[in-house]
Amino acid sequence: MSQVDNLIANYRRHVSIPWQANLAGRQKVWFAVYPPSEERRVRLKIQEFEIATREAKHCWKSIDITNLPAEWLARHEYREAYFEDPSALSMIVEDLREYVVSALRQVCQANDVDKDTMVAVVGVGSLFGFLHLSDVISRLEESIRGRLLVFFPGECERSVYRFMDARDGFNYMAVPITCSEGLQI
Repeated sequence: MSQVDNLIANYRRHVSIPWQANLAGRQKVWFAVYPPSEERRVRLKIQEFEIATREAKHCWKSIDITNLPAEWLARHEYREAYFEDPSALSMIVEDLREYVVSALRQVCQANDVDKDTMVAVVGVGSLFGFLHLSDVISRLEESIRGRLLVFFPGECERSVYRFMDARDGFNYMAVPITCSEGLQI
């Protein structure tokens, strides 16, 4: 089985386990962890994650945030200056973070999202170099009604996540679902 097929199989097993109620926001976050080189293959098979979720009698809602940083910058009053001097973006990164968090919060709090809904986030690799994913997720935790599935290009070892294999790891309480053979539950 390929790495992506293993990831789907592990997800299928995990999503079929009854969801606990009354968890803290950070305990409702799941990371589907895969090598960054598998990004295109994962995207091609997103529908299989949706099917597994629906077969487990949960709802599915997804958001692709790939273009959010570009959309935000395109709307910015001083975008030309930032293209000339990209290092100046560091002064306004909080604005980008709030833009991304707001878009995600809007999906998590939509009228059709409840305690039995999986909200899937694709495209977090587009945040690399701009934002720390851990900051984005921590600002979103209280908005999670059901579960939040983050498709995470990187690696995980003992709850330490390395985003895009290039940043020092961050310790996060998310449930890791990996490409490893067999899921430890």
